[in-house]
Amino acid sequence: MIPEPDSRPVTTLVVTEVNGIVVRRTVENRQTLAGFLRDGLGLTGTKVSCDLQVCGVCSVLVDDQPVSSCTYLAADIDGRRVRTVEGLSGGERLSPLQQSFVDHFALQCGFCTPGFLMMATALLERNPDPTEEEVIDYLDGNICRCTGYRTIVDAVLEAAARMRSLTNA
Repeated sequence: MIPEPDSRPVTTLVVTEVNGIVVRRTVENRQTLAGFLRDGLGLTGTKVSCDLQVCGVCSVLVDDQPVSSCTYLAADIDGRRVRTVEGLSGGERLSPLQQSFVDHFALQCGFCTPGFLMMATALLERNPDPTEEEVIDYLDGNICRCTGYRTIVDAVLEAAARMRSLTNA
């Protein structure tokens, strides 16, 4: 006789830092990071679109590296730092990058915006003075169906200039 399979979910205890706050949760091993952030922590700024790691909409930073949270497992964030779009502003005031997106109308429906913001954050933390070509290349994996990209590139370049002037002030 063949034994019945165990139908209980396999889980993992995860201790992580999300937007500067230590979080301790038990997650199903098959749960994605996007699901954990949205359903487990109520951080709905992270969007899910393709579920295939091709559109960039769900981009977040894990240990300052961009990842597609729709395919990254929540169990893999144990002991790591996660930053989402909710963690960019640090309070009531928008970050220079977020403000630049608003100033340049670099969003329309806004669905892709969190992914672009997170990818641009990773770029600007690595390279505070990117060229236009570097911005275009870095954001190449993010898809927007509304803006035409020009305003997004302009917003990132202006944010870089603003951030450099704040650092040099």
